[in-house]
Amino acid sequence: MLAFLVYQIPWVRLRVDWRLQVAQTYITSRLNPAGALPPPQIESSEIPFATANSPTSQPPTAIPQATPTPLPLSVQLTPAEYELQGPNNCGPATLAMYLRYYGWDGDQYDISDEIKPVTRDRNVNVDELIYYTSNWAGWLKSTFRVGGDIDLLKQFLAAGIPVMVEKGYVIEIDYFYQDDYWNGHYALVTGYDDAAQTFTYQDSYKGPDEQIDYAEFDEFWQQFNRVFILLYLPEQEQTVINLLGADWDEEVNRQNALAIAQAETISDPDNAFPWFNLGMNQVYFEDYAAAAASFDRAREIGLPMRMLRYQFGPFFAYYNVGRMDDLNELLDYALQITPESEEAFIWKGWMLYRQGDNNRAISQFLLAQEANPKSVYVAQALSFMGVTP
Repeated sequence: MLAFLVYQIPWVRLRVDWRLQVAQTYITSRLNPAGALPPPQIESSEIPFATANSPTSQPPTAIPQATPTPLPLSVQLTPAEYELQGPNNCGPATLAMYLRYYGWDGDQYDISDEIKPVTRDRNVNVDELIYYTSNWAGWLKSTFRVGGDIDLLKQFLAAGIPVMVEKGYVIEIDYFYQDDYWNGHYALVTGYDDAAQTFTYQDSYKGPDEQIDYAEFDEFWQQFNRVFILLYLPEQEQTVINLLGADWDEEVNRQNALAIAQAETISDPDNAFPWFNLGMNQVYFEDYAAAAASFDRAREIGLPMRMLRYQFGPFFAYYNVGRMDDLNELLDYALQITPESEEAFIWKGWMLYRQGDNNRAISQFLLAQEANPKSVYVAQALSFMGVTP
């Protein structure tokens, strides 16, 4: 009876449930191993070389970048109160620390209640974090870009603006049988030191004021197309515009990121992540055939087990070029790795809809709703099917 009563305490239940999930996942994966992320269902010789095709529209006029001010050798911003993440809550916890830097009064659960109310939901997308900030902290400006670099991060820090990034992360816990330990993770960068060649960042999993050298940081950041989130005060907007320069325009930013990824596929052709980034940027420009070829190459080289927990470009590409067998295989694999993935359920629904099976499509959208009752994308899918969300 005492154990039952203690279990009713919310913070106890969170931690016990998380450990039960880990044990359950590991046992299930031993009985039915997922293995590596599957390669494409076509022969390697049939995969065309993925090229960085230019968008058909004319690029917008580039915004001239201000002459950079020489940077100090070291900057250490004073971070807000540290917050240790709850289970699967690195996005909300890191965003909470970022918002607190600007005086926000709240915690990670204020955020997760609005964008991921189910604890087992293991992923929060960048656009969901921006959505929260825009709707619940609208006195701040917020945006994100891709294709960042070390120098740009330092410029923002020198201007007094911390930067939130999503990057690869290694957690050596055996969640799966023969786990590769790779995960995605958010971090809030609050300082740098050129003498030590290190960034200081707030890590909701490990602790405050963690250090990482520039080279290692960039290696893991590359794994997420070097995406970065910016929150700033309205009066700082001109500073942000000046520092981003041409990348202030979202389409120019994507063109630049696409060019970076293309260059890295040439300089480091056996690295799967530049190929994956190339595909993600091609999806942005709706160049799905080229994107599918880029994702094929990345899959041939080999991607981490959890890649499709966080990034969904292959679903867009294979759906739009009609490669339903590849799409279905990847969706089944994604759901084996992440059984509560609302994104995989949604794409499973759209695949079934395209195949004319509306009833099963709706059932997948309803599963996505169970995984995240507040997902805007689920609501849109159900509304499209004539079902009241």
